[in-house]
Amino acid sequence: MAPKRKRDRSNRIPREERRFTVRGIRRDPPDIRKLSRALIGLAMAEAEREAQAERAARQAQSEQVTSGEQEPSGGDRDA
Repeated sequence: MAPKRKRDRSNRIPREERRFTVRGIRRDPPDIRKLSRALIGLAMAEAEREAQAERAARQAQSEQVTSGEQEPSGGDRDA
């Protein structure tokens, strides 16, 4: 049996750029468990994005405050 060739993965799209399309199938009655899991997952992802944005904003703000405090002390050394 011939050895399997490895696929060239250099043409793959990085994970950040992948796009998914979801098409619904109408069911009667709807699967509440699946819908609730999807909704909870979306809410958790949104909360994580908001928390990361808050952390980044706080970090940027603290860096600005820290760099602003260091400038006057640096001017005293030159005098």
